[in-house]
Amino acid sequence: MATLLLLRHGRTTANADGILAGDLPVELDEFGMEQARQAGARLTGLPLAVVVSSPLLRCRQTLELALPGTPVATEDGLRECGYGEWSGRALKELADNPLWATVQHHPAAVTFPGGEAMAAMANRAVTAVRAWDARITESHGHEAVWLACSHGDVIKAIVADALGMHLDLFQRIQVEPSSITAIRYTPQRPFVLRVNDTGTSLDALVHKHRPPAEETAEGDAVLGGGA
Repeated sequence: MATLLLLRHGRTTANADGILAGDLPVELDEFGMEQARQAGARLTGLPLAVVVSSPLLRCRQTLELALPGTPVATEDGLRECGYGEWSGRALKELADNPLWATVQHHPAAVTFPGGEAMAAMANRAVTAVRAWDARITESHGHEAVWLACSHGDVIKAIVADALGMHLDLFQRIQVEPSSITAIRYTPQRPFVLRVNDTGTSLDALVHKHRPPAEETAEGDAVLGGGA
């Protein structure tokens, strides 16, 4: 199947100030702009079949800087979690809210006041990337590589699903601004290839055939780890 690269947007003014942005139209700060350019340098040369983005400004800015001139499709399923009344508030203030402990330890049970349930966010994000991946595989072939730009909690939810983890465990996953996470879905299982990668070469993520001695059915894992 195709290989999905999940790019988190660069650092924003809200990130720098410790504010939960939610669906507010916050912009990248200067450091975040440079992060986006560096992500673009890492992506240079990769044969990206399709680029998809959350509709929010910070993701669109990230892609404009990382991949200037590249056509970008908008996917609402990749939008940030709807934090409702929590949006725009300081994280230090929110940490004193009784709901904060549930967000940390039982996020699958959380519905933000005036906002979205975290389980609903996870479901629509996973549904979106799996649908895009199936379409891209069908139209561009099994060796296709595509990119989706989204948000921290959204990417963490997608990774948790790929790892077979309950959403209540997704806070164990770290996804930094401008990091790249790579997943390859197959008929048998997803393979998580990279998580929160901020520096290494991405060339190895372009699909390569296994050595003849390792050829197995599509989606089978190589026992022992392979070559």
